[in-house]
Amino acid sequence: MHSNLKDPALYINRELSWLQFNTRVLGQAQNESLPLLERLKFLAIYGTNLDEFYMIRVAGLKKLFSAGVNVSGADRFTPLHQLREIRTYLHTEQQEVEKCLLGIMESLEKEGIFFKSYKEVTEQEQRYLDKYFHENIYSVIVPIAIDATHPFPHLNNLGFGQIVKLRDKDDAAIERYGLIRIPRVLPRFVDIDNRIYVPIGSVVAEHIDDLFPGYELIKFSAFRVTRNADIAIEEEEADDFMEMLEEGLKLRKKGELVRLELSNHADDDLLNFFNRHANVFKDDIYRFQTYLNLGALWQVVGNKDFAHLTSPSFKPRNLPPLNSDENLYSILDKQDLVIFHPFESFEPVVRLIQTAAKDPDVVSIRMTLYRSGSKSVIVQSLIAAAESGKQVTVMVELKARFDEENNLIWAKALESAGAHVIYGISGFKVHAKAALITRRVGGKLKQYGHLATGNYNPSTATVYTDISYMTSNDAITNDMTRFFHFLTGFSKKGKLNELYMAPTQIKPKILSLIHNETRMGAEGVIIAKMNALVDDDIIKALYKASQAGVKIQLIIRGVCCLRPGVEGISENIRVISIIGKYLEHARIFYFKHSAPQTYISSADWMPRNLLRRIELLTPIAGEEASGKLLQILQLQISDNDLAHELQSDGTYAKVTHQDNNAINSQQIVENATNKVYNSAKKQSPNYMQQLTSRLFRES
Repeated sequence: MHSNLKDPALYINRELSWLQFNTRVLGQAQNESLPLLERLKFLAIYGTNLDEFYMIRVAGLKKLFSAGVNVSGADRFTPLHQLREIRTYLHTEQQEVEKCLLGIMESLEKEGIFFKSYKEVTEQEQRYLDKYFHENIYSVIVPIAIDATHPFPHLNNLGFGQIVKLRDKDDAAIERYGLIRIPRVLPRFVDIDNRIYVPIGSVVAEHIDDLFPGYELIKFSAFRVTRNADIAIEEEEADDFMEMLEEGLKLRKKGELVRLELSNHADDDLLNFFNRHANVFKDDIYRFQTYLNLGALWQVVGNKDFAHLTSPSFKPRNLPPLNSDENLYSILDKQDLVIFHPFESFEPVVRLIQTAAKDPDVVSIRMTLYRSGSKSVIVQSLIAAAESGKQVTVMVELKARFDEENNLIWAKALESAGAHVIYGISGFKVHAKAALITRRVGGKLKQYGHLATGNYNPSTATVYTDISYMTSNDAITNDMTRFFHFLTGFSKKGKLNELYMAPTQIKPKILSLIHNETRMGAEGVIIAKMNALVDDDIIKALYKASQAGVKIQLIIRGVCCLRPGVEGISENIRVISIIGKYLEHARIFYFKHSAPQTYISSADWMPRNLLRRIELLTPIAGEEASGKLLQILQLQISDNDLAHELQSDGTYAKVTHQDNNAINSQQIVENATNKVYNSAKKQSPNYMQQLTSRLFRES
């Protein structure tokens, strides 16, 4: 038995694991069995993922390196080692990305969607582009001369534009350089009749005379810059870097350029001009045959005229008893509900808040809001409730990455309506998903709770797989009251009885549950589904459980630092990642010998979730509710269509199947949900039993 569980070889580097995850996203774009715009969608996701990775993770590593910090994770990779590995990986993968995009574009031409430059369209179409330039582009873009009196401008993060080299029309010996900044408010493609997409840079390049009168264009290149992201972003993905750097180390100025992307028009002359001012490290410069901003492809993916080239949409269903006219409170008085989004509708969650806002018997509503979106019916209901005199308490997390502005607007509106708004806990981000309604029933107070793995955002609830748990169980709702008291008041202990709260309770509980299965030896079983597994202590505990013979199945969408299949260490651990139509976001855990056996959580098994956030872990008791969660887990570990299995060398291999034996877990749940929904119109079976029995009949 391997005794040194601290051996760096037993741990996969976090950043390299993330790159493997994004490669799996790219794999969906390369999957020729998927509809063309679905493939293009995955390419857009790949690109936006990579943008975030560079401006947060790579930027953080560069900071550590420049500050002389050599601390690292359990794998013991130094910042410099990681940067070198990342750059090598991405420069190699770039060729695959370009080949994939060119192949999709070629196939789209057969379907009537074309990507063309200004010079490739007809004269009539050029006239349309000229008119479009003068009416929509000319007054917004910024031509910038660069010389002794015109300094190089500040370029915003993910700023896009063109480098130009110009010649004086009156004196051919005079050559000058300039930039054209193209603001993000402009679309990246000018579309003609919803079928021809012309890159905006190509249109701009044809109108140099309008932008720099008296000069002619010698050459140009599109450029795009990535900066070290701002503080609001660092709070989340980079908080581990921030912790390492906190000890008074002097940092280079924030917002340095960490990546430069150029089109293949960029020769060494243009590159050298630009980089004299930008100073981007040579290995962080990427030259593209195709488009610089893959995220811009969303513009094409959203073309309604070509909806037939996307995956069929699925309508989330309300299953019994939620499809009846029965009052939601009376349903919850009789049973707990476990709802599997997006297959089962998010509407009951919205209805719970909307009903409470209008219900004269409701005295208070308490909620955590992390990412609520820009047009939140839930927040509007909370505002109405506060205005009607109900006690409304809302924890609005202002540090929710990329949702800061929305959350600030909602927080002010809630306060104006009379709600009590909490703006976070000092030193912690509140990531728990919880809502608690208190109403008068027969002269007494009765509480109804909602706990979830995902955000209170109806939009993302249609594309993220998540679990909702609704209950009137006094033991749970009393604990939720304690939880909200902890958020609004002072508490040094912050200990809950039925629920478990990070940063004090979740990690010890998870370790205890793993240890309990370890004691059972070969009888032990652990199945855990999450977005990321990084925490060293939990990984060591899983290694010990595997050594004791416990069968461990892990479903981890993204980063996994645990190395499975190592002799004497992790032969009993299997890790898969499911990438498909829906973003797998639920955290569900099963421990065979615990009571209860199943849990849901807002937290991944990462130090930031377990130690630096307010999170909740919810035990799910009851045979039906617990059984449903176990069925979901068992279906996913059986997936052989969307799943990739992690190998002991840190790479992933696609799980294969015979043609007649495909188990696509997401498709199976869609089919099963529709069958239950259709049969429910004739009868009202207990939907959990019906759904779970169908899950396995389908698979």
